[in-house]
Amino acid sequence: MAIRKLLIANRGEIACRIMRTARAMGIATVAVYSDADAHALHVRSADEAVHIGPAPVRESYLLGERIIAAAREIGAQAIHPGYGFLSENAQFAQAVIDAGLIWVGPSPSSITAMGLKDAAKALMQAAGVPTTPGYLGADQSPERLQAEADAIGYPVLIKAVAGGGGKGMRKVDAAADFADALESCRREAASSFGNDQVLLEKWVTNPRHIEVQVFGDSHGNVVHLFERDCSLQRRHQKVIEEAPAPGMDAATREAICQAAVRAAKAVNYVGAGTIEFIADGSEGLRADRIWFMEMNTRLQVEHPVTEAITGQDLVEWQLRVAAGEPLPKAQADLSINGWAMEARLYAEDPAKGFLPSIGTLEVFEPGKGCRIDTGVVTGAEISPFYDPMIAKVIAHGETREDARVTLATALDDTAIWPLKTNAGFLVKALEHPDFAAARLDTGLIARAGDALMPPPIPSDDALADAAAALVAGGPLTGFRLNAPRRQEARFLLDGEAVSIRFDPDAASDEEPLHDVLVAQAGQVWRVSGWRASGPAGAEGGDGAILSPMPGRIIAVSVTAGQTVTKGQKLLTLEAMKMEHTLVAPFDGTITVLNAVQDAQVSDGALLVRIERQEEA
Repeated sequence: MAIRKLLIANRGEIACRIMRTARAMGIATVAVYSDADAHALHVRSADEAVHIGPAPVRESYLLGERIIAAAREIGAQAIHPGYGFLSENAQFAQAVIDAGLIWVGPSPSSITAMGLKDAAKALMQAAGVPTTPGYLGADQSPERLQAEADAIGYPVLIKAVAGGGGKGMRKVDAAADFADALESCRREAASSFGNDQVLLEKWVTNPRHIEVQVFGDSHGNVVHLFERDCSLQRRHQKVIEEAPAPGMDAATREAICQAAVRAAKAVNYVGAGTIEFIADGSEGLRADRIWFMEMNTRLQVEHPVTEAITGQDLVEWQLRVAAGEPLPKAQADLSINGWAMEARLYAEDPAKGFLPSIGTLEVFEPGKGCRIDTGVVTGAEISPFYDPMIAKVIAHGETREDARVTLATALDDTAIWPLKTNAGFLVKALEHPDFAAARLDTGLIARAGDALMPPPIPSDDALADAAAALVAGGPLTGFRLNAPRRQEARFLLDGEAVSIRFDPDAASDEEPLHDVLVAQAGQVWRVSGWRASGPAGAEGGDGAILSPMPGRIIAVSVTAGQTVTKGQKLLTLEAMKMEHTLVAPFDGTITVLNAVQDAQVSDGALLVRIERQEEA
């Protein structure tokens, strides 16, 4: 059946990505959108658009029946789910098929077979695919899970059986920490996936995350498009992905890729899928030290790196296979060309624990020389309702070093304002000696710590240039002469007073500017003229615990009047489907407690106030 009109049951970057290929194939596109996305790029880019509900995903993008109704009413023949949302929901896939529409994805039975991690691992063991040691049992009592974890030996990893995207995962280093980690993991899993069941795996101490792109068609053909390395992660979330995997020799590649093909064939797989493996990299990549973790029955966020090294359009493959065509290429026709890297550019503030940065993109200027997959433009809103990804930045070169340098340069040149981003952090990660030398494992970012934090202020030269543009020959406030032809004056850097030395001869004769944006190392700061009545910063360490972002309080661990110690958990805030724990900054007594379980709170709301305990 030919696809003439395609409804994309998603939003943002992936919806725009699918539309690009569909347009090239002559297929008309239909967007769906919530109230929050009425003016979004994916809506403006589509041939037609259908409103499906309010901003919360459970009232819009997760309402399968509403999406199917929209497809039928507007005359679409097919639905592409993208990734996330309903992409791995077997019931939705079946409902699409039952409605007489084409489902651009694997069969509901394949999704079901691979969707629950415990059942998938058992299936892979039967198919001869190596799996990690762990517990897959049906007994989910805390006592049984604790006993199994003790038997496996710490550290262990608790994983939601329906999980994905780094959610519903907790590493536990000691038996005493297991109960709390299990409760938190289950709560997050229930919120994100509607299923709080978990499995246990032995934690590999020097792990690398290797995954293989597979593709099947309805004619019985299955191929692989080689591997990707996704080892650079923060809190189980992929940060930078690359293809091929560094240090992968031909024999190991053949072994892991053929294991992936066996896995796909075991469930009669049709469409795009990814087989994820965990490798013990302590002795390099060896076939006997690589184990199956899970299968993602959808297109992956990082699919562009595979497209770059193979020259194939995976969305085109999806659409052709969904229409009943055989795979466009046989295994012998596929090869690796060069090296590719992808970085995920997020609206988040590394200085505040990577909390999302919400608001309007007044400036959005990506660096040059890379493929940019995005769902936003200048003036777009980064909403608290959805994932705060701004763009995926993809570099391709002849060698790994070519791709790495190209990607770092593009991120370094990226300018985004006023939202905070992780661009500077990404540059630091790409330039870290271990990453540059391909000494990779999933713990690299955690070990590097503050070494990956971008600089808190611009360089002296950048500040001097900004000061010269602000002065432009005009009068200075609070300046003094330091040396011949050098001046120092007070300015505001993101609202905080700073003194900047600069060369007055660099100032132009034009009217002085009121504000200057300084872009450097992937970050942007605002420099403005000094105002004596400028805003005063809040006194540090005053015991006021403010909400770092909009969200819902899911647990309150203290009571008014209670004595607490530094680092003690006060409450847990849920935002972007992730849990954020707020702790006491010092020893003291709770004097104000505004936090109430299940309450929605705004950014900056006073949740707790602690009176510091006087030292004896």
